[in-house]
Amino acid sequence: MEYTFANRMNRLKGSAVRELMALTARPEVISFAGGMPAPELFPVEGVKAATCAVLDEIGQKALQYAPTEGYVPLREKIVERMEKRLHIKTDIDHVLITSGSQQGLDFSARVFLNPGDVILVESPSYVGALNAFNACEPTYVEVPTDDYGMIPEELEKILATTENIKLIYVIPDFQNPSGKTWSMERREHFMELVNKYEIPVIEDNPYGDLRFEGEYLPSLKSMDTKDLVIFLGTMSKVFCPGLRIGWVCAPTEVLAKYNFVKQGADLQTSSIDQMVASKFMEMYDLDAHVDKIKAVYKGRRDLMLNCIKEYFPSCVEHTTPEGGLFTWITLPEGVDAGKIAPKCLEQNVAYVPGGAFYPYPGKENHFRLNYSNATEEQLVEGMKRLGKVLKAELGE
Repeated sequence: MEYTFANRMNRLKGSAVRELMALTARPEVISFAGGMPAPELFPVEGVKAATCAVLDEIGQKALQYAPTEGYVPLREKIVERMEKRLHIKTDIDHVLITSGSQQGLDFSARVFLNPGDVILVESPSYVGALNAFNACEPTYVEVPTDDYGMIPEELEKILATTENIKLIYVIPDFQNPSGKTWSMERREHFMELVNKYEIPVIEDNPYGDLRFEGEYLPSLKSMDTKDLVIFLGTMSKVFCPGLRIGWVCAPTEVLAKYNFVKQGADLQTSSIDQMVASKFMEMYDLDAHVDKIKAVYKGRRDLMLNCIKEYFPSCVEHTTPEGGLFTWITLPEGVDAGKIAPKCLEQNVAYVPGGAFYPYPGKENHFRLNYSNATEEQLVEGMKRLGKVLKAELGE
């Protein structure tokens, strides 16, 4: 039988990161490809104790269906953390628990986008967001960026001359894939333009807690005076990604639409997972756990950057992230990182080619490296292997 699929399926393809992770599952491969937290830092004993406490205290409730909006005590804790860390003043009526922030991206597309609608994205942008948006068949416009974020003058040109803009999607803190963070000046200028043109913004903040140095900067949502910013958060990078705890913080009218979409998608996020996350935060100090994670990741970031200087050709450039999980490598113009990647796999080391992080082809001379999920020994050995291949391809 020949199946007839929806037209939207022509836009969908497998995630380059997910497909590469399947290829790098062999134990001998040192992978810098995924965006995974370090598993040795997961609070296994604490989660075990929290799970037992939940089952002992409210076991029947934990195993039952629950409201779509999410577990109230967890939402209350999320509201407290958003104000403490991000200067966002809100309440639980403006927070919806999702199955990871990836679900928030999928819902954002479904709520806002019709085929052909324009969405503005950073150049480069998160491949998972592009994959989520693609199902709704948008048109992308890439906004040029530099080390401080979206370039305001370029953004305003696009806003002033482009019709049918429905959304702007951004990651202002330790961006995936570049690792860059927007300056305070850029955040202020961006919000001035957003208010002027009144375009909804999806602010994705998976890495904001993972700042290694410098001051925490206020989120775009905290600077929002016209209810234009929809904030996506997650516990995946600072707690346990397997629990799939994310959330959307949005104005009442907007959040109601997300709620309707979630009812159609999965009814609710896992009751017991929400309750375990909430109980863990009652029993333990989550901030102390985050500090432990940051110390390890900072050390691995420093080690990776030192290895780049020692083992990579001098023509290779890199970003220096102040936090998060990634650094972004730039090769000389005309070099295709996607063609070098298989040669690296032959040496049992992997990265994500940069072309996946752009909605349209033509920018292939980049790749993303993750430093959180390799031990120090693996990191050094893997970077030596990468350097050997790059020198063979590019020269010294």
